[in-house]
Amino acid sequence: MELKVVEIENPELKYQIIIGQGNFAIFTTDDLFSALIKAVPGIKCAVAMNEAAPKLTRVTGNDEELKEIAARNALKIGASHVFVVVSSNAFPINVLNTIKLHPAVCNVFVGSANPIEVIVAETELGRAVLGVVDGTAVNRIETEEEKKERRNLYQKLGYKLD
Repeated sequence: MELKVVEIENPELKYQIIIGQGNFAIFTTDDLFSALIKAVPGIKCAVAMNEAAPKLTRVTGNDEELKEIAARNALKIGASHVFVVVSSNAFPINVLNTIKLHPAVCNVFVGSANPIEVIVAETELGRAVLGVVDGTAVNRIETEEEKKERRNLYQKLGYKLD
């Protein structure tokens, strides 16, 4: 077995990336895309999903750049049944439940616009995602002023603290 680190492409960190694993790629690729555009009006997104047989990456979406990014990232990961969603005009929090509730989705590894690295194990049979690195390592606990700024921001975004 060999471990590999796959760096996820996200130009200027301007897109939201969701990586997960499911099954039945011939159905799931288009169905996830359909669910996403119904969940968030105006979302620009692409879904790419690797299929074990015939060993290819399937892709669909409503934006050519996002389709290319999603497909390249899925192909670089190379693990069967892994999907990559690349989106703009929506955050993961807007679509994660839609994705997780899809009947073909088994697991969601990450949803982020941070730099992402995927830890992949490669065996004679194929590849598997062991986990992801989402952003840089933390090195301190927030201050009271930072906590206040955080709470002000999420209230500004329409969330309430009970």
